[in-house]
Amino acid sequence: MNEGILLQGVTKTYSRGGEELRVLDNLDLTMDEGRFYALMGPSGSGKTTLLNLVGGLDLPDSGSVQVAGQDIRSLRGAALSAWRARSVGFVFQGFNLIPVLSALENVALPLALTPLSRKERRRHALAALDLVDLGDRAGHRPGQLSGGQEQRVAIARAIVTDPKVLLCDEPTGDLDRAAADQVLALLQRLNGEMKKTVLMVTHDAAAAARAQRIVHLDKGRLGSIEEVQAEQAAGAKP
Repeated sequence: MNEGILLQGVTKTYSRGGEELRVLDNLDLTMDEGRFYALMGPSGSGKTTLLNLVGGLDLPDSGSVQVAGQDIRSLRGAALSAWRARSVGFVFQGFNLIPVLSALENVALPLALTPLSRKERRRHALAALDLVDLGDRAGHRPGQLSGGQEQRVAIARAIVTDPKVLLCDEPTGDLDRAAADQVLALLQRLNGEMKKTVLMVTHDAAAAARAQRIVHLDKGRLGSIEEVQAEQAAGAKP
């Protein structure tokens, strides 16, 4: 069984202004478990739509989407939500942290519906913050953190449930180069040391070079898949 990401014959169409817009067109794509992929392509090529399908935020019109061995189309409602919470972590360009909550409280949010006690949720959240080197900022609110620190808190929130897959939508888009390099190095570490499958949408060639493979989309169809040189993917130490 493929424990990575497998898309077969995936088509997705949206209606806009009375016209049908095919965003993904009979797409076949296999991404191996425990690899770091960068997804690139021009605006409108279907990158974010693909990310949403892999994360179970949307469903294809046709074809199958399997993530970590689960056929997403077979899930509905509460079962889909439970699978998503357990199996996938999301990292967004805009961080999506709640301003009135501390870093610790933001990270602990995905654990709210689990059977863990309050003490256990706190312990898991602190461990996730320690993993992204922000344990000493647990009590800080987002407004008291730099942009790079906010994104690292968002990554801690994404991994606190120990998901198999991390989906990152332009995670460095709002960061300066130094902060972006820190975030990318962290994603590499999560991939290399914790064997997370990472799928990152990016327009930034420097960010994509940190991945192990670069997948190109164009008008909803698969372009080339590049293997990144090992020494290049290793990246510079922040």
